[in-house]
Amino acid sequence: MKNNNEILIASSNKGKIKEFKNLFKENKIFSLTDLKINDALENGHSFFENALIKAKHGAKRSEMFTIADDSGLVVPDLNYEPGIYSARYAGENATDKQNREKIIKKLIQKNISELNAYYVCVLVGLRNYNDPMPIITHGKIHGKVSIKSSGDGGFGYDRIFYPRGYSCSMASMDQETKNNVSHRAIATNGFMNIFNTTVI
Repeated sequence: MKNNNEILIASSNKGKIKEFKNLFKENKIFSLTDLKINDALENGHSFFENALIKAKHGAKRSEMFTIADDSGLVVPDLNYEPGIYSARYAGENATDKQNREKIIKKLIQKNISELNAYYVCVLVGLRNYNDPMPIITHGKIHGKVSIKSSGDGGFGYDRIFYPRGYSCSMASMDQETKNNVSHRAIATNGFMNIFNTTVI
């Protein structure tokens, strides 16, 4: 394994990498793009399965400590959609905007302006491809998904997701606030509590 201070985030998602760089400030962060590694085929049936698939893919090709995140939006009253298909809800190469528009269209069809929803994030950390004891944590933040879109920050569904206890969308939060309350921040804080006391 390479330098213990170096971590591969097994993703090519620029928004996700930016958040992880803010969260893992003490480490040197690499993305799949940085190392010219293709994205893994996400064919699992849960957030955990997809995170493990991505972590193994990255660890095998980089020989670095690898962290993979699988996350998404879950709307129980829409049959738990989009769930693990959050990034490709409107199609395999759908944009964030197209995915948000599909949610909004479903709300309008139901003649409602919002529904309860939650963001979930599962993190898996592997010391190497054969690591039999991965670090696994998860985070969840509840709120509502709305037909009202607002904010310029974030990515994914942030513009239409309004966290419980806040009057603004996730996309309207400043980065510091988001890094304290987001599903990814919660999962990362739990991860770091284990990571900082674990020999890698």
